[in-house]
Amino acid sequence: MSIEIFILLLTIIFLITALYLEIFHPAAVFFIAVSVLVITGILSPSQALAGFSNEQIATIILLLLVSNLIQKVGVVNYYFSKVLKDNLSYKAFLGKMFLMVSSLSSFLNNTPIVAMLIPYVYQWGKKKKISPSRLLIPLSYAAILGGTITLIGTSTNLLVSGLAVQQGLQPLGIFDFALVGIPATIAGFIYMFFWGYKLLPDRKDVLETFLERKKEYLVETIVRKDSPLIGKSIKEAELRNLKGLFLIEIIRGSKKISPVSPEEILEENDILIFAGQTESITELLSTKTGLSLPQFCTIDGEKVDVVEVVISNNSSLINKKVRDTDFRAKFDAAILAVHRNGEKLRGKIGEIVLKPGDLLLLLTGKDFWKRAEDTTDFYIVSRVREIFNIDLKKGNLVFLSFLGVIILSALGFISLFTGLLILIAGFVIFRLTSYSEIKKGLDISLIIIAALSLAIGTAMHVTGTADLLAGMVESVLSPLGVIGALIGVYLFTNVLTEFITNIAAASIAFPVAVSLAESFSVEPTAFILAVAYGASASFVTPIGYQTNLMVYGVGNYRFKDFVRVGLPLSFIYAIICISLLYFLFLQEV
Repeated sequence: MSIEIFILLLTIIFLITALYLEIFHPAAVFFIAVSVLVITGILSPSQALAGFSNEQIATIILLLLVSNLIQKVGVVNYYFSKVLKDNLSYKAFLGKMFLMVSSLSSFLNNTPIVAMLIPYVYQWGKKKKISPSRLLIPLSYAAILGGTITLIGTSTNLLVSGLAVQQGLQPLGIFDFALVGIPATIAGFIYMFFWGYKLLPDRKDVLETFLERKKEYLVETIVRKDSPLIGKSIKEAELRNLKGLFLIEIIRGSKKISPVSPEEILEENDILIFAGQTESITELLSTKTGLSLPQFCTIDGEKVDVVEVVISNNSSLINKKVRDTDFRAKFDAAILAVHRNGEKLRGKIGEIVLKPGDLLLLLTGKDFWKRAEDTTDFYIVSRVREIFNIDLKKGNLVFLSFLGVIILSALGFISLFTGLLILIAGFVIFRLTSYSEIKKGLDISLIIIAALSLAIGTAMHVTGTADLLAGMVESVLSPLGVIGALIGVYLFTNVLTEFITNIAAASIAFPVAVSLAESFSVEPTAFILAVAYGASASFVTPIGYQTNLMVYGVGNYRFKDFVRVGLPLSFIYAIICISLLYFLFLQEV
């Protein structure tokens, strides 16, 4: 083993570990990894930066911009409200939602679709007294499955196509994924509609079960200078008998008092940490208790709303302390409380380090809703966009123009990149969007991750690491021949994607897949597609795919819920994908 391969393998181990443990932001992890490869001479600066000029990466950027515009005009919400009506039964709603979401996800990035529909699905369930936990995993799975049908359904497919171009292979076409993606999606629908839904947990709304399951929001309050509580015991202040709230601890200077005795005497500037429900928290702060919020948790204005949001997978808030987010200045809102599924949070709200999937309870000012439209840092859970605010003509024009570009590209009249570039330029010229909106819609973290993922793939190719790993896979699965190699590629990618980002999994597995195809002297398309499907088919864990993470806290799920519902689907999907790839591309080998 050469020193270059040894360094690269250590770098990949660091990449996987850091992404899984969330030591740094994902974009920072990729930046560090590629920096090491450049410093050690494994990659030249031009090789490290080549991904930023890759047409497929640029296409990802343009697709995200169009998806964000379609999300803002609200046309998708409008048509969903027409089809998914309040009078539907649970099974009818589940079936229609699954088919609509998977169809839309074939052409639009699946993350914005799930972001648009979480509030709608959440509120529909509340109206029908059906737990969100019976609806939100199917929403995520439908988006994932639909994204595997076309080249543009998910950024992973475009990344894999970009990796192919990087190694001198032909780029994948828009519908090259459909022959396998459509049957696999249909199988996923049949599974969820006839059997999988029975495995979904039936839990109460997350806001109704915090105290029962010790999964609560934390809220921090201060005994202010003129508070009538100063000198009173907890019992005398009646802070032990608050409906829906529990006093977890008192922080007095550097001292933490927990558990809190009923006889504990309150002092000025004591910090009281409560846990409880939304309604109870807002009632606590609206009554004359003598308690107030920390400075970073206050909002000026006569009228404020309490809003629930979930932190996105590529949020700039990740790994920042609440007090360091500058949330009030950015969004005209304050982080009132934090809920993290599966963890019991303690201590000051301002000291909590935010993670992807965290639910935040916000105290919002009058400008919050306008500013929230321009961010991908979080997705709103507890409020559906009003239908009457939607410009239907504008929405239809944007959506139909986008479909027109897809059709022209599929027929070979224009490249997808060129078509999207013309489309966005037209939107700006005819004032359907503006430069500032385009700039706000750029997901810089995703761009960095996607571009630097290509650099990781290049390093694996030029150092011979891909050939080394391919040889190991071949030696283990050689008795099964080419079908064994195909199974190995799919499973290797799929296991990786369940614990790190799907883009990272694809970038690591792709060079191995191509090397395996070369060792068997077969056309590499089947192996390349196996990487794409394996990287997207994340059903077993909530952390493997960002749509799973988005619904994790909102649906009050446990980790084991994804294992129970997703494991059978993962087996079904793998069997269909591997079988079809073999019969379509490798049967004659």
